[in-house]
Amino acid sequence: MIAGVVGRSTTGIHSQCNGSNDSIVPAVIVFGDSVVDTGNNNYLETIFKVNYPPYGQDFSGGQPTGRFSNGKVPSDFLVEELGVKDVLPPYLDPTLKIEDLVTGVNFASGGGGYDPLTSELASVISLEEQTELFKEYMEKVKSMAGEEVVNTILSKGLFIVATGSNDVTNTYFNNPIRLYHYDFDSYTRLMVDSASSFLQNLYNLGARRIGVFGIPPIGCLPSQRTLKGGTQRECAKKYNELAELFNTKLAMEINYLNHNLPFVKMVYIDGYYLPLDIIQNPTKYGFDVSNIGCCGTGTIEVAFLCKYTCTNVSEYVFWDSFHFTENAYRIIVRNSLSKNMNLIM
Repeated sequence: MIAGVVGRSTTGIHSQCNGSNDSIVPAVIVFGDSVVDTGNNNYLETIFKVNYPPYGQDFSGGQPTGRFSNGKVPSDFLVEELGVKDVLPPYLDPTLKIEDLVTGVNFASGGGGYDPLTSELASVISLEEQTELFKEYMEKVKSMAGEEVVNTILSKGLFIVATGSNDVTNTYFNNPIRLYHYDFDSYTRLMVDSASSFLQNLYNLGARRIGVFGIPPIGCLPSQRTLKGGTQRECAKKYNELAELFNTKLAMEINYLNHNLPFVKMVYIDGYYLPLDIIQNPTKYGFDVSNIGCCGTGTIEVAFLCKYTCTNVSEYVFWDSFHFTENAYRIIVRNSLSKNMNLIM
């Protein structure tokens, strides 16, 4: 058990986890990649899906759902902590009912990114396509629940964006189309320009409360330690440098948009320094292992390569070589909400 983590919310903003009207947020809408995907990729023709064991072993019922972790992911903890509902369903789930839709859905797609090439290479849903699905969603809610409900979701709902990691690991460093034509400055500018366009599109569609996560210390993921960290598997310095540069530019752009778009509350949420501290000081947060993942050898395995797991996942910061465990995600989300909700609300 992780001290200070298991149990009810400590953010001071939790009401109930039953989707009641006691929630301070009527709906949560999420866009992004595998960190927040709750199963949209299950419905795509892509290798970037995890709807099979051991993924989901600690999710309710012990069933794989398409979440890239052993249990819940940040999208789920966001709605749980805010008292909206227990989990955030993927929009592409054909069984969704109107009560599922009006309290928020998830458009994230594992393998995607800000760079359009990233989603294209992975055959997943790009941010532009996630925007189109969101438009479809609004029309669906309008026809089923009325325009007033849509307006409430837009004006008072919480919109979260979390992506960018795959741009660094998969597209920039591993693809000559980008690596040989862009330096760090120009590639992070490409990413930020894409992020800015996406956020302005969301605003133009009516979204008013928007939180955007920066990308984590990519170089310290087990996979990057293995591939680029040398014989000692140290954090890959160049990957972290690119992540930090992007985060700095993204924060500046969000601050600019927040001050120049009327009636919007747009906030940059740190996705780098808390995860880095958890990785560097795991025992401080109740973990023992932070340089390898729980599945396989923990050094490189992800998705279908995860054939077996560790005996005690609660000791691990990482589930596979790329994604955090449910317990680590819980800490990150609670910290992010406690620090940023007053700025968004």
